[in-house]
Formats: sequence, C-alpha cells, structure tokens
Amino acid sequence: MLNLNSLDDNRNSVQDPVSLNVGGEIYTTTIDTLTRCRDSMLGAMFTGQMPLLRDPQGNVFIDRDGKVFRYILNYLRSSSLDLPDGFTDLSLLRREADFFQIHPLLDEIHRYEALVPLSCRGGPLGALLILHVDSKVRVLHFNLRHGPENYELRTCSVRAFTVNLFCTWRAFLALLCERFSYRTSQGLTSPLPCNTRQNRVKLEWVPRPEDLPQDQYHKQQYRGLTVSYPEVTQPDRLTEEITDMQGFLEELLKMSLAEGFRVDLVTPDPAQILNCTSLRLVKCCQHLHQSHLP
Repeated sequence: MLNLNSLDDNRNSVQDPVSLNVGGEIYTTTIDTLTRCRDSMLGAMFTGQMPLLRDPQGNVFIDRDGKVFRYILNYLRSSSLDLPDGFTDLSLLRREADFFQIHPLLDEIHRYEALVPLSCRGGPLGALLILHVDSKVRVLHFNLRHGPENYELRTCSVRAFTVNLFCTWRAFLALLCERFSYRTSQGLTSPLPCNTRQNRVKLEWVPRPEDLPQDQYHKQQYRGLTVSYPEVTQPDRLTEEITDMQGFLEELLKMSLAEGFRVDLVTPDPAQILNCTSLRLVKCCQHLHQSHLP
C-alpha cells in the first residue's frame, strides 16, 4: 500500500541516496540531482513543496513512464541530452519532460528535433512524395512617386512560382512547413496544409525583382519564400531567400533524401532534375528493398 507523507515532514523523510520507483523501474540518485531544476515538479517534490508517495519497499513512487525517465535523470545529472542512435520515443520523452516541467530539457529536445531526421524518430517504413511545379511571368505596371503630383509610370516583370505537394507521410509535410516560410510585410509566416484531413500543401511565392520598390511589392500582396537552417548558429544565416524553382528543388531534395526518400520519377528529363515539372520520390523499408535484390 502506498503511503502519503505529510507536507511538513516530506523533505526531512528523504535522505541520500534516494530510491525512486518510476512506473515500476527503480532508480537511485541524490536530492541534489533531483532538485537541479528548482522550478520543476521534481524540484518541488524534493524541496518539501509537494507530498511524496512511497511503495511498500519505501521507494518514492512516481506514476510515470519508467523507461524514458532514465534520460530525464541523466539530463539532470549532466545537463546534457544523450540519446542513443535510432531513438524512437522522442515524442514520449517530450511529453514526460513537459509533465515534469523541466524547461531546459524541453529546449534541448526541440533543438534535437530540429537536427535529427524524422526517419530517426520512428517514421513510417514507406512513403510517397509527389510534386508538380510551375512558374509564370507576369508584367506589372505601377506608378513611381518622385514627389507631390510627380509620378512616373514603370513596368517590370515578376515571376510567380507554384508548387503542389502530396505526401503520404504527414509528419514530413509538417517538417516542410516548418523549414519553409513566407516572407510578408508582417514578417515570416509558415505555410499551411491545404486541408487538415488531406496530405497536400500548396506553395505560392513571388521573389521581388530589384526594379520593383518594396512598397509596390507589398501593395500587390506578393510574398517571398525562405528556407531555414536549424543547424546553423550564425543569426545572419538562419534563413535564406528562395529566388527560383531550382533553389527550391535543391532544398527539397536535400530534405527528402536525408529522410530516406529516393528519386523514382523525373518529368520531363531525368538528367535535368532541377528543371523538372514533376517529381516523384519514394521511401521504402530498407530491409524489404534489399530482400528483392539479386
């Protein structure tokens, strides 16, 4: 039977080393480690701010997932997030870190997620990615103001790009919407799926030509497209403008190949993949793919 210690003698009843029973897993640690983050739930529990439960063996009992608690405890010991290769319980670890309100660990998990491919976080064995791209040149006429009642009629050409994406792996579409952003007069905004129940995303952007003033560009409600690089630490290189379709396809290929996709079909010319009008990529289970090899 679990015993609930009173709040008054809660802190005094715990001495080093501390034995924890977390969801059936037994851990041994110290009060200093458990209170490393004072504003966390563990900090509150072991500084007398919350009552403790004990199991029949006298271990402090915490009714949470015991398997991933080892990574939380190791983080408190070393202030470093150390996960094995191919770790697939990242969402569970994030949920547990959020439950314990260990904010520095949550920040580390978010940084880890930005750097580790989705396929290393338990992605599907197979997926299909199809995209169709298009670009059109538009002629824009506008008045350039030189002064009061002094205007000059100007003409410039802008190129509008459109990408229609379909992917059976929704998490990869979400990753694309995180990495690519629209640049508008209000700042950066993320693209959104066409429909939350569909696996489609449509991107539309117009890079600003040098001969088009910024105010006229925003007046037309044009928006640019940027790509972010979470692995880059220099503030001036965190994002980069996508000025043409080749630049977009290059970034998309880097992301998709890193997630285990391979190019399956290029139209019209497979030798000119960066000038394609449509592209199909597939992600296959590696051991199934190898089993069909002669």
